[in-house]
Amino acid sequence: MVVCGDDGLAHRLAAELRGVYGEQVTLVVPPGRRTVRPPVVGRARAVSAALLDRVVMAAVNRGNGTTAGTGTGGEPQGERLVEAAEPTEAVLAEAGVDRAAALALVYDDDETNIRAALTARRLNPRLRLVLRLYNRRLGQHIEELLDQAARLATAGGTDGDGSDASVTVLSDADTAAPALAAAAVAGTTKVVQTEGLMLRAVEHPPRPDGRAAPSGLATLALLSATGNDPAFADGSENSGEHGPRLLPDAESVRAARGRGTVVLEQVSYAGPSLPAGRGSGGVVPPFASLFSRRLRWSLAGLVGCVVALAVALSVVTGIHPLGALYLTLLDLFAINDPAKGDPTGRQVLQLLSGLVGLLLLPVLLAAVLEALGTFRTASALRKPPRGLGGHVVLLGLGKIGTRVLTRLRELNIPVVCVESDPEARGLATARRLRVPVVLGDVTQEGVLEAAKIHRAHALLAVTSSDTTNLEAVLYARGVRPGLRAVLRLYDDDFATAVYRTLRAAHPHALTRSRSVTHLAAPAFAGAMLGRQILGAIPVERRVLLFAEVQVGRHPQLAGKTVAQAFEPGLWRVLAVDAAGVDGEVSDAYVLRGEDRVVLAATRRGLAELSPTRALRS
Repeated sequence: MVVCGDDGLAHRLAAELRGVYGEQVTLVVPPGRRTVRPPVVGRARAVSAALLDRVVMAAVNRGNGTTAGTGTGGEPQGERLVEAAEPTEAVLAEAGVDRAAALALVYDDDETNIRAALTARRLNPRLRLVLRLYNRRLGQHIEELLDQAARLATAGGTDGDGSDASVTVLSDADTAAPALAAAAVAGTTKVVQTEGLMLRAVEHPPRPDGRAAPSGLATLALLSATGNDPAFADGSENSGEHGPRLLPDAESVRAARGRGTVVLEQVSYAGPSLPAGRGSGGVVPPFASLFSRRLRWSLAGLVGCVVALAVALSVVTGIHPLGALYLTLLDLFAINDPAKGDPTGRQVLQLLSGLVGLLLLPVLLAAVLEALGTFRTASALRKPPRGLGGHVVLLGLGKIGTRVLTRLRELNIPVVCVESDPEARGLATARRLRVPVVLGDVTQEGVLEAAKIHRAHALLAVTSSDTTNLEAVLYARGVRPGLRAVLRLYDDDFATAVYRTLRAAHPHALTRSRSVTHLAAPAFAGAMLGRQILGAIPVERRVLLFAEVQVGRHPQLAGKTVAQAFEPGLWRVLAVDAAGVDGEVSDAYVLRGEDRVVLAATRRGLAELSPTRALRS
């Protein structure tokens, strides 16, 4: 496996492939990045974390392009490091792309990834490619182009040795945004969709008797043993029995005490999302937003006065109601003849109509000015309205923040954004969605107050700086101690320390720390191994993956019933696409090689499902 990148995702992806799946990895990074500490991830084999870190650091420090070493059984425990400013043809050849099974291009720049992908496809037409692209539409076109090139070169993309020349375009922002949005909003479900099947994972608190509350189609996880003891509530993979337990068996669920559960439910309706609420329109604002509430009441009062005068004129003079309304409007606009010689009632009504006409002029002028002002500011940034409350304060409108903002608005959740850069890419999206934005440094006093943090439902800090996110959360907790807070933190050790400290200081406030690379790396790694990753669901600080696999390629599944294929803590079959089988598929159904299944799996479980791993076993 070859991984090319210039940020933390490349290091985490390489560690994921090496530590979880036991793959030989060549990491291509720019010069000067050798000092970056690789992230800590879970491993599928019994090798101590300290030993693995020493092996990795030794390879990184040497930087001589040699493999760090192998463990027992010939499984690689290190990575080969290549330093290069750009992934040119010579660099890719040095990295061994012509002999590699898969290549991941995870540079932060889309153009760099595309250029390298075209070069790599020419060097190795049978290479499996995984690209990180932020532009979705461009990614679809590039995927089709590279797939077509592979088909022409390999007559279908697969040759006799089973190599797979598929192309997968992913975005770390798209992968992490649903999880970040779900963590910030209580009751928001995490949804995974495949073809016509829509599944969602929902958190349930324990029952009053302390037992776990199993429900839905399956219990995906048991949450941490206690929410009050910060020593074991970090939710990391080394939390032991006190941390979350993924894919527990029925006996473990029944025996659990004081644990919440994450259960799987099926959503039958897969149509369009709910219509967006106020403030989510496009460039043209809705009609009601053209005029203020006070002006709308003034216009309604004047219309009522005109109707009342027309009815009174019809009663006094005996004129038909339509004729009376016509005469009233003429009097209102002062274009009717004076009612000389007419009855007194008619003269009085004409004077009243003229008075209403005088009142109408300033109201019409105010309406015109408000409408012009609304259209003028429709392309400008909105300010948070005075009475806003129960909203989500989103810090940062970069790549991640923009995707999170779009996700929150799709869920019809009110949002106020805070951004320090007036040229940030997400400002255009906020302007299009008509979301209020506060421009300013979040570390400066008064910025969060302008975002109505004291009345907010949650704070979602997704800037690129860990210290800025932490400082904003600490300041917000000082203003409102019970505020729900979600932080984007890269470093695992730092995130765990922050999580424990905030839980200890505010035990009754929900605190979550999320790493974008932590959420995205499993999906990228699964794509490099040829698996279709449908989604990733965070369970505290661990990740549960949903993947679609072919039964025939995995001897651990073929020939077993659905119930027998369940491996607690590793994988569980959730759905079966049984070709040619009529009726429902039960737990007693025997999986055939031609069947496709949807699995919920841990990272270790996906590693164990590897066909090469099964052959080695």
